[in-house]
Amino acid sequence: MENGYILGIDTSNYKTSIAVVDGIGNIVIDKRRLLKVKKGERGLRQSEALFQHVENLPEMFEALADKKMNISAVAVSNRPRPVEGSYMPCFKAGYGFGKAIADTLSIPFFMFSHQEGHLEAIRYYSSMNQKTPYLAWHLSGGTCELLKVSDGKIEIAGGSKDISLGQVIDRVGVLLGMNFPSGEEMDNVALQGKTLLEQKEKMLSRIKMDGLYFNLSGIETQCSRIIQRQMEKRESLNQNLLIKELFDKISETIISVSVNAAKQFEINDIIFAGGVSCSKYISAEIKSSFEGKHTKIQFGRQELAGDNAVGVALLGGKSLWQ
Repeated sequence: MENGYILGIDTSNYKTSIAVVDGIGNIVIDKRRLLKVKKGERGLRQSEALFQHVENLPEMFEALADKKMNISAVAVSNRPRPVEGSYMPCFKAGYGFGKAIADTLSIPFFMFSHQEGHLEAIRYYSSMNQKTPYLAWHLSGGTCELLKVSDGKIEIAGGSKDISLGQVIDRVGVLLGMNFPSGEEMDNVALQGKTLLEQKEKMLSRIKMDGLYFNLSGIETQCSRIIQRQMEKRESLNQNLLIKELFDKISETIISVSVNAAKQFEINDIIFAGGVSCSKYISAEIKSSFEGKHTKIQFGRQELAGDNAVGVALLGGKSLWQ
């Protein structure tokens, strides 16, 4: 066992997160704070997110004062994806605080992408933690990508050509009067819809696919028109059935692309990361579809699927000790 602890910081457009892990990956601290979004809004401007992170981090670091720990290194997420040109101002908050701490303590400072942190948080605690190559879905509020990962190199292999699944779910949820982000509430409604009788006529058409890629703006437009039409006519809308049908179409698409990708790349290990993979409805549909099949899937520890700083902390430990 390596002595010391790694401090991780992640400042996404949804949450402020800090974490501390020890030399064998035990999570000592995992603090997250959802950024505040006004009712009816569909997200935050980068300047608003950055301001909230700057306010949140000093309070959250109080958790460190309660524990006597030898911090050996600091690891932060400094960009959305591990590619040149990937940039979002909100990550400057975590970078600035992390660099200041590392310089003050004269300890190593490591930088990773938000996406790498997502994948590591799921992979590390799964049976696939030593697998390479593998396929990975990054399904979140801003990303909907199927990734091919080999020896740490991440390549986009498929996914959405336009908006993300998280955007579809949040936008439909806000139209229905839910708070942003709407994922958890939408998921609960979809689960309730399972108990209802299926309609013979479907409200939504299938998501259009092109190989391992697909477009999501179409199904968002369909949902929006149905909701607006019902509002204009002042007719009641069975939200449970609409949301369940939306989640069914999402699940069908992810399953179909996963099956085709496994065949195309001859890779039978797939992990799921990102906030949308937290969905009990969608994850249950995917797990049921792959049960008993040659292709193995892993959702890891579901509490780590959403935005967190555990993943970058684990990556920092690997960089320091391996």
